Amino acid sequence: MQQSAVPELAHTHTRPIHWVATATAVAGVVALSSVVQPGSATAAQSGPEGRSAAAAVAAPSTAGVQFPLECGPVKAVVARKAAGDLDGDGRPETVAVVHCDAPMGTPPDGVYVLTRAADGGKPRVVATLVEPKQRLTVTDFALRARAVSATLLGYSSDAVPSCCPDVKTPAKWRWNGSAFLRSTPAGAHSV
Repeated sequence: MQQSAVPELAHTHTRPIHWVATATAVAGVVALSSVVQPGSATAAQSGPEGRSAAAAVAAPSTAGVQFPLECGPVKAVVARKAAGDLDGDGRPETVAVVHCDAPMGTPPDGVYVLTRAADGGKPRVVATLVEPKQRLTVTDFALRARAVSATLLGYSSDAVPSCCPDVKTPAKWRWNGSAFLRSTPAGAHSV
């Protein structure tokens, strides 16, 4: 290691006064930031007919919705949900992954789309993307770019035990103006 030809400079050694000055400056910035606040945010969203949305519309809640799911003595459980505007009307829909609250095993999932009337009425199921009778389990569930995507775990035959799905299929649903169309981005394969 080569020694520096320049003598050590006094300002390269920290002293307690440097720490006090730094702490005072930080405290001043924090105090000033609590006094100076930005104005409240305002935004306008243009709808399909060019009208401006004054306030954001809340996505439909899953609470109290009767899902078309036969659970017998146990209740239906919303395992996952996501909200977004799937049909481009400026009002969000909610997509819910629902199954029966079974004490054992892996109950099959149903995937449902919820909406509410323009007047803000009670949320209701308007589409079923996955029927529970298909015996599928939904993973990697997401709502992006006005499309619902998920990975569906299923069974190659009735002989495969319910604990151990052996088929994995990616799926995507997109609204085409009158119905949700399902596409499969990549082929199904065994797990």
